[in-house]
Amino acid sequence: MTILSLWLPILVSAIGVFIVSSIIHMVLGYHQNNFRKLPNEEAFLDEVGKLDISPGEYMYPFCAGHKDMQSEGYIDKLNKGPVGMMTAMPKGSFAMGKNLFNWFIYSLIVGAFSAYIALQSLTAESSFDLVMHTITIASFAGYALALIQNSVWYSRAWSTTLKFMFDGLVYSLTTGAIFAWLWN
Repeated sequence: MTILSLWLPILVSAIGVFIVSSIIHMVLGYHQNNFRKLPNEEAFLDEVGKLDISPGEYMYPFCAGHKDMQSEGYIDKLNKGPVGMMTAMPKGSFAMGKNLFNWFIYSLIVGAFSAYIALQSLTAESSFDLVMHTITIASFAGYALALIQNSVWYSRAWSTTLKFMFDGLVYSLTTGAIFAWLWN
């Protein structure tokens, strides 16, 4: 077996994950409380809007390196607050089509890496259970494990990370089942 011989399960699993993720986010609604509204949002938008911040990742107060972290001025800024990180996105409507396309490409990549891992340990005659088990674990690494660092380093609420990891489990089970179904 080669990675090219698994093009169909890679493609179908990406389609399956795309459908399942659409159901999770558009129907089930358990991600609706991942973000909170800022207090006095209008004043915040007015003031920050005046700064004309370009799209990118920002940390405030900013620290240029480890030496600056020890400076009295930086420590005073931390203690005074606010302290945070933000992602500034381009102005205008949300590019949902582009994001959905990128999500589908990402799902293809997770499927391809999972297929590669499976090819290293499975044969064409491997059982449904073994294929599902192997692919589910491999794709879980792609869909869920890296999310933990968002809570570790960026103060994302653990509840939000765990919800996204649950989604990753559902996506990986979907991927595993489709691969096992189409394996031979």
